Amino acid sequence: DTEEVLAKIAYAEKSDVDKAVKAAQEGLKVWSKMAPAERGKYLYRIARIMQERAREFAVLETMDNGKPIRETRDIDIPLAAAHFFYHAGWADKLEHAGVGNNPKPYGVVGQIIPWNFPLLMLSWKIAPALATGNTVVLKPAETTPLTALLFAQVCQQAELPAGVVNIVTGDGATGAAIVNHPGINKIAFTGSTDVGKLIARSVAGTGKGLTLELGGKGANIVFEDAPLDETVEGIINGIFFNQGHVCCAGSRLLVQESVAEEVIAKLKDRINLLRVGDPLDKNTDVGAINSAAQLARIQELSMTGDLEGAERWSSDCKLPETGFWFPPTVFTNVAASHRIAREEIFGPVLSVLTFRTPGE
Repeated sequence: DTEEVLAKIAYAEKSDVDKAVKAAQEGLKVWSKMAPAERGKYLYRIARIMQERAREFAVLETMDNGKPIRETRDIDIPLAAAHFFYHAGWADKLEHAGVGNNPKPYGVVGQIIPWNFPLLMLSWKIAPALATGNTVVLKPAETTPLTALLFAQVCQQAELPAGVVNIVTGDGATGAAIVNHPGINKIAFTGSTDVGKLIARSVAGTGKGLTLELGGKGANIVFEDAPLDETVEGIINGIFFNQGHVCCAGSRLLVQESVAEEVIAKLKDRINLLRVGDPLDKNTDVGAINSAAQLARIQELSMTGDLEGAERWSSDCKLPETGFWFPPTVFTNVAASHRIAREEIFGPVLSVLTFRTPGE
């Protein structure tokens, strides 16, 4: 949010990915043969250390990502630790997981995560992989690698066996080296739909397992008998939480015509109360946009809304002078054919469409 350099990190090339995969293969010999209850103990230990260092993680995540400290402190970091606690409990109960009596690990898992919930996404990927006896090579997003590197320290602090968790930092080329590495048995990717399609094509026919979690264009639907004040709170949370950088954000709002005017009026009043600004201020509701590239995409898609005839309304909040910011914005008179109604904007922009009957 200040455009200052926070840290300089290593750029992992193909040779570095090779080293990480070799380390993961060595680590697998120890980890996959360990008693499941013992694996669970390591996960419990990681979870407890994450809780002990929660403040450090929350501040670092906010500085690196730009989301409000209130969200990292109350949501991202506690949930990340909770995932490790949860999967630690599964480690010795896998025969009850519904995948047969004797489930086997994939082996070495390559994991690529996005920038919108950096530590939480890491937890979603690493905790279940470790609980089930796999070792991992994980690449955080190039704009938000810092909490993943701090997590690597936590693994060392928990005395996790060498090679079980490997963090490589880099961009799309580093990710491609992971996806195409012959020593990796499964790929897990969270990110854009376009990159997901590329990965699916790369992995096809290789025998690698694949999990993809991609973009979305979620809708909140409001019927005329809805309690409107509570509804507005839900709409706000659905699109302005985490600056709208959420794959399941409620980025479309479908409102029944008879209440549309009232809903939009209440919505604008409520949006004008949102505090946009310094992510490290615990009173901030909406933080900074993650990067110049993401801000440019939000601006470009919003411009198409103007050009295609939708009506733009933005909060009259004062934006900081430096950094990447976009005011909470609502488009009305949106048609289903408009790009802003079809494409994921991944920012604090809501597209409102109306309907007359439930059938429609």
